[in-house]
Amino acid sequence: MTDQTEIVVHPVSPQGGRKVTVHALGVDADLGRAHTPADVSEFLRRAGLEDVDLSEDGPIRWEGGGPEVWSPRPSG
Repeated sequence: MTDQTEIVVHPVSPQGGRKVTVHALGVDADLGRAHTPADVSEFLRRAGLEDVDLSEDGPIRWEGGGPEVWSPRPSG
């Protein structure tokens, strides 16, 4: 069975930024807290995943909003 790489950008935290995680080869890794799409690209590059499409149509699962969301959504 082939293990697929899963990249997740989590919702914006109350402290700001979005946690970026990756699951590959049976291992889960927290890559860091991104504040911009450029941060996501850099974290992925450091993990050996270069030229990843950051759009919502790409391989990343964007939780709590797409690549344009970098501040908490107002409640209510």
